Amino acid sequence: MEETSREAVATAVQRVAGMLQRSDQLDKVEQYRRREARKKASVEARLKAAIQSQLDGVRTGLTQLHSALLDVKDIQGSLADVSKDWRQSINTIENLKDVKDAVVQHSQLASAVENLKNIFSVPQIVSGTKLLIEQAELLQAHRKLMELECSRDDLMYEQYRMDSKNTSDMNLISIYFEDVQELSDELAKQLWMVLQRAMVTVRRDPTMLVSVIRIIEREEKIDRRMVDRKKQTGFIPPGRPKRWKDKMFQVLEGTVSTRIEGTQSVTREADKMWLVRLLEITRKYVLDDLIIVKNLMVQCFPQHYNTFNRFFGLYHNAVSTRVTELAAEDLEANEIVSMLTWVLNTYKSTEMMGHPELLSECDINQLEPLLPQDVVNDLLSKYVQTFTSNITGWLRKALETDKKDWQKETEPEADQDGYYQTTLPAIVFQMFEQNLQVAAQIDGDFKEQVLKLCLKQMNTFLIRYREEAGTYKEEHLRDRQLPQCYVQYMIAIINNCQTFKESINSLKRKYSQSSEPTDSDAAIERTLNEVAKEGCQFLLDEVFLDLEHHLTELLTRKWVTGSHAVDTICVTVEDYFNDFNKIKKPFNQEMTSEALRRVVVEYIKAVMQKRITFKNADERREGADRMIKEAEQFKFLFRKLAAGEDTDRLCGAIAAIAEVFKLTDPTLLFLEVTTLVSKYPDIREEHIQALLAVRGDASREMRQMIIGTLSENKVSYSGLTQPIFKDITVPTMTMTTMTSMATAKLLK
Repeated sequence: MEETSREAVATAVQRVAGMLQRSDQLDKVEQYRRREARKKASVEARLKAAIQSQLDGVRTGLTQLHSALLDVKDIQGSLADVSKDWRQSINTIENLKDVKDAVVQHSQLASAVENLKNIFSVPQIVSGTKLLIEQAELLQAHRKLMELECSRDDLMYEQYRMDSKNTSDMNLISIYFEDVQELSDELAKQLWMVLQRAMVTVRRDPTMLVSVIRIIEREEKIDRRMVDRKKQTGFIPPGRPKRWKDKMFQVLEGTVSTRIEGTQSVTREADKMWLVRLLEITRKYVLDDLIIVKNLMVQCFPQHYNTFNRFFGLYHNAVSTRVTELAAEDLEANEIVSMLTWVLNTYKSTEMMGHPELLSECDINQLEPLLPQDVVNDLLSKYVQTFTSNITGWLRKALETDKKDWQKETEPEADQDGYYQTTLPAIVFQMFEQNLQVAAQIDGDFKEQVLKLCLKQMNTFLIRYREEAGTYKEEHLRDRQLPQCYVQYMIAIINNCQTFKESINSLKRKYSQSSEPTDSDAAIERTLNEVAKEGCQFLLDEVFLDLEHHLTELLTRKWVTGSHAVDTICVTVEDYFNDFNKIKKPFNQEMTSEALRRVVVEYIKAVMQKRITFKNADERREGADRMIKEAEQFKFLFRKLAAGEDTDRLCGAIAAIAEVFKLTDPTLLFLEVTTLVSKYPDIREEHIQALLAVRGDASREMRQMIIGTLSENKVSYSGLTQPIFKDITVPTMTMTTMTSMATAKLLK
């Protein structure tokens, strides 16, 4: 207390010091004293009120505790009196056992008297109930049945209460009422028959179906009551619980399953479209039945049965079971497609489970898949295997048919632009189109898979196509008179390559979501270009076989004296290219350019073979003029045939060689040769030597000087232009030539 007083005094001192820090505040001392007095009085008043409230609470609590103590003492006295009375009445209760037995006996006798009338009239009631069942008066029959069962159950219950171990009396009652169980079974059969025909009954006589449901509901209530009594007494009548509600749903499930299984009317042997018909009938039956359930049957069942969703699930499970069985059969490729299209698309579409009339009652997104994913994958895998095998056979057969057309004596058909073609591309891509349309019905990813498979098979097919085109050419070379339309069908083969390209691009645009090129695309493009290029080469080989005799006349003595070889070459090439106009772009352009290159190369080969050596300047001038004229003939012809930008350069090679021959001053020969080399850097030393040898007036020293200088200042070939001299070989020197050169050297 002293410490507390000291702390209070110290606090007061600090507070006063805070209020009287300035001299002018001394005038307010009296005002401060009054304010602090008021605060002190207020605090003391609140403190007194709080203490008074606590004291009142304590006083009230003590009063209540005192009352409780008195009550406890009264209760203890009452319990003592009850205990005393109970001990005194034990003997009295034991003396009332006879009264208890009399009460039980009285109860049994009362029950027997109550059921006596029914007991004696059991045979009559049984007969009447059977008649009611036969007359389909099910509600009345069930009422009679309940009366009989009630009489039997009450008797058995009283017997059980009196002596639960007396089985002989129980058996006697059971035997007497044995017809009751038969009646129950007979009534149940009638109920199940009505339920099995529920779809028909609900339209013709819905009251019958309602009666069946009412009977089942009654039995369910009795079952529940008997089960509850068993929990209390241990007794339950025979045949209980009947569980007719569970049996009803089993019957409905069996009815739905039978309905779905009964849709197959034909087999594969009788109708190739059996599966399509089966699935369509199933779709129609399910949709019609569910609409009947929604509009009619729901009204016949209690709301808590959730009737529509229950039937919806029954039909879904039945259909799932059926399609699983069908999937396990040995289905053909078209049947697999029909199955998967129906399962993955039709089933949940507006044509079936997603029908507008059903959407308000169910959520199709909650349905489990009709087929497990592994079964779907197995079917897809099986289809791919079958499709691969089939398409390989189809492509082989299509190619064999096309090969037979190649032997025809009539020209192939032309398209609307006049280009030769065969039916092969149309047949192949019609097959692809049909299968891709089918795959698109199943699934987008599967469509992509089938497209990739088609392209893969296409590449294999094109390799075979290339081989057959080569064989076709070899067979023709054995007898160039056969086939009669070899050139026209080879043109058609080349054009088919362009058609294949266009068709492949069309398929990819239509059926592929990806625009990125694949390895198959590159392989197909490469193979088609090779087939077309080889086809063009085969046709040019055909041309040059006809030109071979005339090409051998070039740069010979006969050519110098006067030859129409180039005229004939130009006429022959132009005649062939009248047919080659039926080749599609870009192959016709490439072929014309290649034809020009080969003509020029063959012409220059004739020079390099040194078939002639000019004797004098006049002969060189005449030969050079002729070469320039013939170069102009080639240029005119191939410009007419639209050979392209290289026409002048290629034909200019002949003219450039002619300028080397035409030069009259040998001292300027090096400059002319240098000009030739600068224009055509792929020319080699042996080519220069051959040109100088044909010219005939170049000395050994001049040849060595020209070759040596050119070797020192060799122009590198950039490869930007098409080479001319690269594929031209110069014949090796013969023994006679070598001997003559050695003799000349010795003479010097």
